[in-house]
Amino acid sequence: MSAQTNDRPGPLDHLTVLDLSRILAGPWTTQMLADLGARVIKVESPAGDDTRRWGPPFLTRQTEDGQTESSDAAYFTCCNRNKESVCVDFSKPEGAELVRKLAQSADILVENFKVGGLKKYGLDYDSLRAVNPRMVYCSITGFGQTGPYANRAGYDFLIQGMGGLMSMTGLPENGDQPAQPLKTGVAIVDEFTGMYAATSILAAIASRDQTGEGQHIDCSLLDCQVAMLANQGSNWLVGKRTPKPMGNNHPNLVPYRAYPVQDGHVIIACGNDRQFQALCTVLDVKSIARDARFASNAGRVTNRDELETILESRLATVSRERIISLLEVAGVPCGPINTVPEVFADKHIIAREMMVPMTRADGYEIPTVAYPAKFSGTPATYRSAPPSPGSHTRSTLSKDLALTEADIETLVRSGVVA
Repeated sequence: MSAQTNDRPGPLDHLTVLDLSRILAGPWTTQMLADLGARVIKVESPAGDDTRRWGPPFLTRQTEDGQTESSDAAYFTCCNRNKESVCVDFSKPEGAELVRKLAQSADILVENFKVGGLKKYGLDYDSLRAVNPRMVYCSITGFGQTGPYANRAGYDFLIQGMGGLMSMTGLPENGDQPAQPLKTGVAIVDEFTGMYAATSILAAIASRDQTGEGQHIDCSLLDCQVAMLANQGSNWLVGKRTPKPMGNNHPNLVPYRAYPVQDGHVIIACGNDRQFQALCTVLDVKSIARDARFASNAGRVTNRDELETILESRLATVSRERIISLLEVAGVPCGPINTVPEVFADKHIIAREMMVPMTRADGYEIPTVAYPAKFSGTPATYRSAPPSPGSHTRSTLSKDLALTEADIETLVRSGVVA
């Protein structure tokens, strides 16, 4: 896929985003906006986003003399595509003034500093609203702008624990062994917070288009994690059932888990009675589909242990490929547990063009993961690879702020920009 030749206008190509965020939740937000066409100016400190150093692995390339040269960490590349990197030290008055001037024409600003952390630079919402009342300003923090925890630092792992996710994710109690809570394999709270933030920003833009007024969005990791509790939160609110770690079991559906087979595991996810009956037919245990204990999902949840013993004994006799092929024909949702290499080698993932190869201006090849939604008229675009630090400083200051080369050289020498 030649992604970088995609120059079609995106649905957000009329918007400019000033991105003061670092790490994951904020950059995840702004990459989504960038993929949909928005111009995103990523303001970094002269040292660059912390995640540029969160490796190994690091980007590598071969130099002309045959040596291996390394650059940014792979982590940085997951959420900084389609952005311009401008390195400004806004702890210095001259740097803060540059950012304020960029903010005057921005539609959106995203930041994830501690509560009140930007006020001393004149980059807080109230200060910038005075010069750009149409701006939508989104603050992403661990705990929000208000409340008793507002001044605490918040990280994904911490929020997974405090927000209830880890209390239900992990291995269940087993005899004398207590339950073992586990975090997820990716920073899912950061990612979902980024998705909530992006959705909220676009809602605020829609409101601005009607009223002419921007607004401040207070988006916290903890709030987003609590919102993500979904059915488990409702299980407590409605039925006072405290979720607990259940391994791969589902609290409200049976059978719905990973089962051992001859050569690994297979996931079977029956969402209704028809699918369960089809499973029983494939496994040649039709009688249990008519058993009063298992005929309804409620019965299967109540009699989970008895049913699982029967299913496990039958599934242990077949291979993964064989049972998946049979269940697919029968219309029973099922699938393998793929490794990440197997994911990107999957024929369906390849057909859906979910890997986007990109090349940075300095020659580093950077494979990235595509924006997942497919638009019929205004698709996501892949215009530029995750940038090297400060690669757009000079062009942005020249184009947006009309600074001369001499002005920029003065700022470089004084350490205000890089």
